[in-house]
Amino acid sequence: MTNLVEMKGIEKRFPGVHALKDVQFDLRPGEVHALMGENGAGKSTLMKIMSGIYARDGGEMLVDGKPAAPDGPRAAQDLGIGIIHQELSLMNDLTAAQNVLIGREPRRRFGRLDEAALNAQTAEIFASLNLKMDPRTQVSTQTIARQQLIEIAKALSYSPRVLIMDEPTAALNDTEINELFKVIDKLKNDGVGIVYISHRMDEIKRIADRVTILRDGAYIDTVQAADTPLSTIIQLMVGREVTQDTPDIPDTSQSPVALEVRNLSRGSEVRDVSFNVRKGEILGFAGLMGAGRTEVARIIFGADPRDSGEILVHEQPVNIRTPHTAVQAGIGYLSEDRKHFGLAVDMTVRANIAMADLGRFAGRSGVLNETAMERVALEYIDRLGIRTPSDMQEVRFLSGGNQQKVVIAKWLLRDCDILIFDEPTRGIDIGAKSEIYALLEDLAAQGRAIIVISSELPEILRLSHRIAVMCEGRLTGIVPREEATQENIMKLATQTDGLAEQTEETTQ
Repeated sequence: MTNLVEMKGIEKRFPGVHALKDVQFDLRPGEVHALMGENGAGKSTLMKIMSGIYARDGGEMLVDGKPAAPDGPRAAQDLGIGIIHQELSLMNDLTAAQNVLIGREPRRRFGRLDEAALNAQTAEIFASLNLKMDPRTQVSTQTIARQQLIEIAKALSYSPRVLIMDEPTAALNDTEINELFKVIDKLKNDGVGIVYISHRMDEIKRIADRVTILRDGAYIDTVQAADTPLSTIIQLMVGREVTQDTPDIPDTSQSPVALEVRNLSRGSEVRDVSFNVRKGEILGFAGLMGAGRTEVARIIFGADPRDSGEILVHEQPVNIRTPHTAVQAGIGYLSEDRKHFGLAVDMTVRANIAMADLGRFAGRSGVLNETAMERVALEYIDRLGIRTPSDMQEVRFLSGGNQQKVVIAKWLLRDCDILIFDEPTRGIDIGAKSEIYALLEDLAAQGRAIIVISSELPEILRLSHRIAVMCEGRLTGIVPREEATQENIMKLATQTDGLAEQTEETTQ
């Protein structure tokens, strides 16, 4: 059988970085070939070469057994290669349909746009994904998860023979993931080859045929997914054993309440939500997409206004109307979309760490004290184990896990004692995840009150002292750690009828 794509001896260098070193990879028709490795291993770089975004510095690429060197995404599409990027590339001011068929819009006579046909064609693609969305919907109004589904629809609209999926499920819930896997099965049956990049290890066993592992830009091995234990794949990825044991968590039931929310409401998104978080506690928030978890966090942080309700910090009412007043009250928020709302990716690590508290570095003249900024940045780089060549490295060149650590450093510098983490390990590899988990546990041990919002139930179960579950804007229950299972959390997450009234017991 001729490989759809074969890559041999691939080399790629960036300034100061040897990103790919003699890497090999091949893809067969009708298979899912998982590409695994820690952040910074070279997975996305290799796929950007395959899809024409980067030119290779060495090596050979064959498509259907013939030499190929796509000099751009359009040339790769002409070869039948499509890619779904980890970082969304949608145009927020356009509709879903305009994004899906951009550059290929159906036209009437004299070149006029045929909007009816545009929306009808997009609706067919959405139907194949079982995505219930009006094609006329403006992208900016959609959540990250639904934008990810639009991105997937866009890639499928090209009818690719080779489809690269880079973290396609990072923002999806279990129902959406199952629908996506049905689409993948159909594509496999049609002979499409799929390159699948994911940090969710359970997915690899579910859908992959083969697994290729990269580490530090080098090829390590290719193994059969069905015959290789996950522990072996993880060890090949990180070059060491990664412990995934659930740690013992200290009792915080008698600790002082750091944050209390009473009867918080905003339209139909958040309805009469009450809970508290104690010092030293990690409170997990679980629920399906659209349950209202992120909306609650944004209201607490002042990013969105509330219709009613109270917020108390250390038992004192606070009038939080903007993120600035939230930060003044000691609340830090790490958004699920760190690239847009947590980082200035074209600025340095030093500047990003300092930006939440620039006042401390400004002299009387208003000029920033770069020496002081450098000292503090280096302190947090060392303290959090941020892997970067220097504090002057631009953040966009760091891996996802290290970018997340930079955001955490920013809020620690501001000395926030209440921290809200929204999808803290989204798009982060298993080695970096364990480091983030250890960091969260250390912050809790220092007495900080932490809220963790995550779509990954194993993550919520591992980290949380208690788990608050939401459904359709309401809090349906708060589950203590010893009673928490995936089954009873999902039961509360889908409790759409006869939603439980919040009692005093619920918020304790």
